[in-house]
Amino acid sequence: MDVLFPFGEYWWFYAGFLTLVLLMLAVDLGIFHRHAHAVSFRESLTWSVVWVSIALVFNYGFYLYAASRFGGDEGQRLGLEFLTGYIVEKSLAVDNVFVFVLVFAYFGIPQQYQHRVLFYGIIGALVFRALFIAVGSVLMQYAAIVVLFGLFLLLTGVKMLFAPDQKVDPDRNPVIRLFKRVMPVTPEFHGQKFVVRLNGRWHATPLMVALIFLELSDVIFAVDSVPAIFAISREPLIVFTSNVFAILGLRSMYFLLAGAIERFALLKYALALILIFVGLKMVWLNDLFGGKFPITWSLGIIGGLLALAILGSFLRERSMQVKTKDASYDSR
Repeated sequence: MDVLFPFGEYWWFYAGFLTLVLLMLAVDLGIFHRHAHAVSFRESLTWSVVWVSIALVFNYGFYLYAASRFGGDEGQRLGLEFLTGYIVEKSLAVDNVFVFVLVFAYFGIPQQYQHRVLFYGIIGALVFRALFIAVGSVLMQYAAIVVLFGLFLLLTGVKMLFAPDQKVDPDRNPVIRLFKRVMPVTPEFHGQKFVVRLNGRWHATPLMVALIFLELSDVIFAVDSVPAIFAISREPLIVFTSNVFAILGLRSMYFLLAGAIERFALLKYALALILIFVGLKMVWLNDLFGGKFPITWSLGIIGGLLALAILGSFLRERSMQVKTKDASYDSR
């Protein structure tokens, strides 16, 4: 598979991009979140707007560069591939938010420490995603692997569509159980520390156990999300940058949606249909359209599914509220 942005030629871009990301993370933790505090809705909304705006500015700059290098039509295609991939990754991240809510509730993580756990969790997620994308860019050169990934996404989507939600139980995770055998865990918190020295021996705090479980969860999610975005674009540069921007905005998305995640009851089905759609692209639709399903159609289908799910969830909640009020009125 020939790519327009080979690593050997664009290594400087990857290095500059990673430097910029690390700088933004350092400013985030070192200045804006230096002291532990509960993140308010207003703060999370502000940061959500900031991260999305940065991604869109990058998207526009990338389009301009691609258009000047490869022509207007190719630049538009590449720009739309980034935008579509970013939306897909951002949408699939909703599952991460749901797990965050359950894990923090399970371990009783205070709100003022949640941002710190997510910060280091996201650093780990960036490393794992980079490894997954590097391996995926090699494997996706083989048609049989493309079909295999497509079938996997199809099955995952169908399972998500019909299977009931599973409860999160970190204590049953074999990695967590092994970690507790190797390193003792304190039952109480010690501020925002992940490890603490007690009686001459290092102990992990519940923050460390929650962080490990979140990292394991992200590895599982990456198994779905990385093949999904490779169905949108075969350019590792686009896959990597759109993934990174989606992950960077994950913390603010969590604090924005944590209290309202259950209101989007139909979003799960939209995510399942998106996985089914991108699986069909890899298995069948790309070949049907001469090797590449139109990116504008992909963007429209994915955006339409998300919009319908959000609107349907809103109308469903309003209907349930009206029925509750009517029932309360009739009981008087």
